[in-house]
Amino acid sequence: MTTQQHVHPICFIGAGNMTSAIIRGMVQTGYPANLIMATNPSSAKLHILQQELGIQTSTNNADGLAFATYIVLAVKPQMLSAVCAALPDVQRQQKSYISIAAGVSVERIQGMLGAAVPVVRTMPNTPSSIGMGMTGLFAPQGTPNALCDIAQYALEQVGKTLWVNNEDDINTVIAAAGSSPAYLFLLAEAMQTKTQALGFTASDARILVAQALAGAGAMLLAEPETDFATLRSNVTSKGGTTAQAIESFNHARLADIVADAMQAAVDRAQQMQQEI
Repeated sequence: MTTQQHVHPICFIGAGNMTSAIIRGMVQTGYPANLIMATNPSSAKLHILQQELGIQTSTNNADGLAFATYIVLAVKPQMLSAVCAALPDVQRQQKSYISIAAGVSVERIQGMLGAAVPVVRTMPNTPSSIGMGMTGLFAPQGTPNALCDIAQYALEQVGKTLWVNNEDDINTVIAAAGSSPAYLFLLAEAMQTKTQALGFTASDARILVAQALAGAGAMLLAEPETDFATLRSNVTSKGGTTAQAIESFNHARLADIVADAMQAAVDRAQQMQQEI
């Protein structure tokens, strides 16, 4: 990725945790820091990035457009329209874009920018901030390969990536990966609460639950040839404690509960696309 033909100036509009994590990974893997810029209304975050990584910074988004070939839109979805409208009119129509704004379609982004500019839409999740992210990417037919390459490279700095063929599939990515860390955190909350009710302190309950869930998650990645049902079965001795717990989950129709929750996330993602 960092060979000469792929290296071009890139600007991140927005300097939040996701931007910081991506830029840090890019610099660590050899992308020239002097070809990276971050812009943000507040200079505090920019100062930290500039001091740590040696990148270019500015509080003026117009400087980013003058500097870069590729523009990463890394602002909150509700801010995106105003940010795009404030960009210099001619320059914004000459750039290529990578969007990290959840729920905003490629067509809508192009409308905000006032032209059918090249756009790659991405949907990372919050574990990206610690390099364990899962990001879905979508590019309309005809999107330049160079833009797709830089988008994938950038998001691979914070985890795994998966291209989807249809833009609507981004909503499934949201349900399966974007929102799903919260599902696990909800399960962890319930497990910690019960562990405390059984007599453990909050701190002891937390480490028991957190380490067990983190270890189970690591096994999902460490054994990619083993399906999830087999991993579950391997822990579930017939007539044992795990089997009894699994039976309780099945009696409560856990699979249906999860399916309904994921569908609710998809439905809401579809609604949000109409609202932004």
